[in-house]
Amino acid sequence: MRKLWVIAVAALMSAPAWAMHCPQDMAEIDQQLQSNPPSDPAILSRVQALREEGEKLHNAGDHEGSLKALGEAKELLDS
Repeated sequence: MRKLWVIAVAALMSAPAWAMHCPQDMAEIDQQLQSNPPSDPAILSRVQALREEGEKLHNAGDHEGSLKALGEAKELLDS
């Protein structure tokens, strides 16, 4: 039970750190889209949609959802 409490407290304390990570991810995606966009139009469109979704979720306060969408966009860019 004590371990569960420690994990819960750590998760709550790290939430603000996640919130600050979203803008970094968005900036990385933007930079990569400018310097080296995907040649496949379908992938480019999906990355742009995920990037937009990530920003909307971040602005709405859903940082977990934002990080998930932005992470998926980054994975597509890295593949």
